[in-house]
Amino acid sequence: MQGEFEALGVRPGSVLMVHSSLSAFGHVDGGADAVVRALCAAVGRKGTVVVPAYTRQVADPYPDSRAFDDPRTVEARAAVPLFHDALPTGMGAVPSAVLAHPDRVRSRHPQASLAALGADARTICAGQPLGYALGSGSPFAKIHQLGGAILLLGVGHNRNSFLHHAESLVPDHRKKLRRFPHLVDGERVWLEAPDVGNDNDTHFPLIGAEFAALGLSRSRVIGSALCHWAPAVDFVDYARERLSQLLPRTTTPIG
Repeated sequence: MQGEFEALGVRPGSVLMVHSSLSAFGHVDGGADAVVRALCAAVGRKGTVVVPAYTRQVADPYPDSRAFDDPRTVEARAAVPLFHDALPTGMGAVPSAVLAHPDRVRSRHPQASLAALGADARTICAGQPLGYALGSGSPFAKIHQLGGAILLLGVGHNRNSFLHHAESLVPDHRKKLRRFPHLVDGERVWLEAPDVGNDNDTHFPLIGAEFAALGLSRSRVIGSALCHWAPAVDFVDYARERLSQLLPRTTTPIG
């Protein structure tokens, strides 16, 4: 599998942001661990593999309710876990395999953490902001600064979180509030943090297809999975420009 990733465009020293679906490959000898080993071998000792380790379970089960005195909401909110470094992710088998690796590093956002293996793992995962978790100062911004690449393994651009990073750089971006429990001076409190809104397959698949048509990305079938490689800098530049054209030029209220 290492050779397949190299044929797709992965080079020694690469910094990769990887979104994946293990099931899309069909049978893989060694499963997700084999995929992670092949990715790490392809980037080599000077490279870095990054995966989303998002924890959507760390969220308000009643996001539309401002009532904190209703016994039903109080009980449900009390059951929401605080984020911690070993909290499982629901992002699939490959991110879970990275999280299980003894050398991985993880960022600290309660809902939108990333996990990384390799030379730049600590740099990428350090200091993720609570607000605009995928925006300026985030691991995505650092991967961009390092000249990294996007790798989509058996998934489409609707799963490409770099599009949220690109949208955060557009003044009239869509907005949402994240709400999660957090420890502040040892006390569990609920925090709200602004972020880019969801796309819901509105613009992201189109932008991905347009970028592929420019000939700046590469695609290859590995096993049964259609996989894509794209340079993050060129992709973000293109996506930022297209989103500035596609999004309504209004300021959307937060909420």
